[in-house]
Amino acid sequence: MEILKVSSRSNPNSVAGAMAGVVRQTGAVEVQVVGAGALNQAVKAIAIARGYLTPSNVDLVCIPTFADITIDGESRTAIRLSVEDRTHRLPSEAKASADGESASTDGSTAAAGAATGSADGSRRVAHATL
Repeated sequence: MEILKVSSRSNPNSVAGAMAGVVRQTGAVEVQVVGAGALNQAVKAIAIARGYLTPSNVDLVCIPTFADITIDGESRTAIRLSVEDRTHRLPSEAKASADGESASTDGSTAAAGAATGSADGSRRVAHATL
């Protein structure tokens, strides 16, 4: 998955455009930040990118995680924001829904999907149709 690095001096509109482009191509992007100012710019960019992608029926969600990184030989803690389409499906899931299969109302299919990862290491959002 592509990683966009955002600083406190990054232009949120430019970052949003880059995010929107990557999400349109691959369905997801990771944004890496260090510091409160960088996180602020990244969150603004995500809000702007949501506006760019809404006409294409792409609903962005953001999943934050911590990451240990090294900058100039110094260990730092970064925040990685996984930004992806809420309705992003794997090809096998799209085929299953086209065949008329749906998730059970007890959430068991969604829970099973959340427990498994895809072969390429990307994340997917688990959801059930009620």
